[in-house]
Amino acid sequence: MNTKLLGALAAFGLAAPAWAADDVTLQLKWVTQAQFAGYYVALENGYYDEADLNVTIKPGGPDIAPTQVIAGGGADVIVEWMPAALAAREKGLPLVNIAQPYKSSGMMLTCWKDAGIASPEDLKNRTLGVWFFGNEFPFMSWMSSMGISTDGKSENGVEVLKQGFNVDPLLQRQADCISTMTYNEYWQVIDAGVSPDDLVNFKYEDQGVATLEDGLYVLEENLQDPAFVEKMQRFVAASMQGWKWAEQNPEEAAMIVLDYDETGAQSETHQKRMMGEVAKLTAGSNGALDPADFERTVQTLLAGGSDPVITAHPGDAAWTHAVSDALN
Repeated sequence: MNTKLLGALAAFGLAAPAWAADDVTLQLKWVTQAQFAGYYVALENGYYDEADLNVTIKPGGPDIAPTQVIAGGGADVIVEWMPAALAAREKGLPLVNIAQPYKSSGMMLTCWKDAGIASPEDLKNRTLGVWFFGNEFPFMSWMSSMGISTDGKSENGVEVLKQGFNVDPLLQRQADCISTMTYNEYWQVIDAGVSPDDLVNFKYEDQGVATLEDGLYVLEENLQDPAFVEKMQRFVAASMQGWKWAEQNPEEAAMIVLDYDETGAQSETHQKRMMGEVAKLTAGSNGALDPADFERTVQTLLAGGSDPVITAHPGDAAWTHAVSDALN
């Protein structure tokens, strides 16, 4: 509802009309956890209500692809990693990034130190656990940038083990390294009794191949509707209010997430730790995509050698500031 109208009504002692709030359905990339705390905080603290929005948050999971959900009309906006979003766009699903709450990448490769791995060059002739379903794109680009083949173990190649969404391949020594996130799987390894001193981590940020994670995406056609754009402006503003509150109040934010976890699978200790790490990744973002970060992501994805994630630059149509400009 127009804030000036509300002010005018209040000045005359009149109540605002009982107009229905605008519905927004958000599809998350993964299950309910502190990775998405900002949205749950915005819901719990009433920021969406204040923005005249009725927001439904749909958890993700191993069998849920946000790109498929939005393509099928099951969501207005999705949380997705940019590699998967740009790959889907090139294949015909016109996704557009409208906001980027995550400034930094949390992706890492976590390796056994006693396997003799001290630098990325030592990854050759190893078995490495990699997530798929679109999550493999940053890894493949990284290997290509180093000239390392992913077709099998060799003097200049690695064996790629399709990693489930757990850390078992590392713990069971099926792989020398596995994919982890700074806020999640790494700590699962530690909780399994492994000392941090026994591990070596290679952060994608440090390797110069980090790609943007957990952005907000909508279908391009919807951005032709001014009412939809205005609704997304309110949604992103309220969501960022939630994110900044979560950064400042990480333990309270983690508890809010736990309240919304209907599965009961999450633990208080893990969620508080996760929120502390996630806050480092959202820090520095006001919600607007940095064009330089977009360009770095695109160039990383294009550097896939004979099998690039995307085959052509998607152009500036793949993102917009039309929504986030309203935050300033």
